[in-house]
Amino acid sequence: MPVNPLVNQRNEWSGKAVETGIRLAVLVILLAWCFQILQPFILPFLWAVIIAVAIHPLYISLVRLLQGRNTLAAVFITVGFLVILMLPTVMLTKLLIENVATLADGIRQGRIEIPSPPESVKAWPLIGDTVADAWNLVLTNFVEALRLVQPQLKALGLWLVNIAASAGVGLLVFIAAFVIAGILLANSAQSHQLAYSISRRLVGERGDKFADLAGATIRSVARGVLGVAVIQALLAGLGFMVAGVPGAGIWALLCLISAVIQIGVGPIVIPVIIYMFATGDTIIAVVFLVWNALIMVLDNILKPILLGRGVDVPMIVIFLGAIGGMLLSGIIGLFIGAIILALGYKLFQAWLVIQPNADEDISIQ
Repeated sequence: MPVNPLVNQRNEWSGKAVETGIRLAVLVILLAWCFQILQPFILPFLWAVIIAVAIHPLYISLVRLLQGRNTLAAVFITVGFLVILMLPTVMLTKLLIENVATLADGIRQGRIEIPSPPESVKAWPLIGDTVADAWNLVLTNFVEALRLVQPQLKALGLWLVNIAASAGVGLLVFIAAFVIAGILLANSAQSHQLAYSISRRLVGERGDKFADLAGATIRSVARGVLGVAVIQALLAGLGFMVAGVPGAGIWALLCLISAVIQIGVGPIVIPVIIYMFATGDTIIAVVFLVWNALIMVLDNILKPILLGRGVDVPMIVIFLGAIGGMLLSGIIGLFIGAIILALGYKLFQAWLVIQPNADEDISIQ
């Protein structure tokens, strides 16, 4: 009996489909397994790449100064940044953990106490009576308000403890990322070639332009947005510590979040300034006011210098990236989320303006 060729063809297709399905299943399992193994290292590596790209121009200048000694330049720049950033970061992180632990314990046990307003508050011109009345209102009703929302406050206390733990883990990730960034800088030629090869495979012949745009975006956001925010938060935190502000670590964290999402440190430091004038020594309060006034205008000076070319990212993108990143990955996600979303926005914007078979400049301003 002759064999129907359609049956043979159908059997052949079925065999190939089964074989292809098995191959895809094995590949998916292998990729998923690799992802699970590498998952703990993804955040430190992403942060390291961001740091390496952001400080690469400075690294190149240092290599020229050291007459081509790549490894020595990478060691110098890594150790230098760690020494400059680690001391205030460690101090504020330690203080943050202590402050948050104390606050969380007080919330859970209902031991939060608000001091009575000093008599000097009423003597303030224009706003003295208003501030004193508002202060007394919170003082007389706060305990009852705490009782009404006790379950929610217990959950808030747990969340604060998690934030403190996240800050400690974020510090370790911060150190590891700088070490990895130093390794990437020492091998910057190979890293550069790998980045361009990947972008060409993903985008095609315009891959080099997309890679250049990605590098410009990362450098600009990391230095002009996150760098300025970190500088402002560290300076504000040091001012809180020296002035003896209660909960200085928490205030510094709020300054960092507020600066990263482009609101500025003003909404955080202004109430603290008022508190210092109400409860502290006048001379210390005046010095504290001048210090924080300089911090609040610092971004107007640094951002035009550090932002540079290649970034015109709406504030809402930075805001969503920072908040979403922090909710997803804790403190370290505050930085990585803002950069990743800004990078995605710029690359998507560049992709939209590309016309087929054209050679446009994709550097969007």
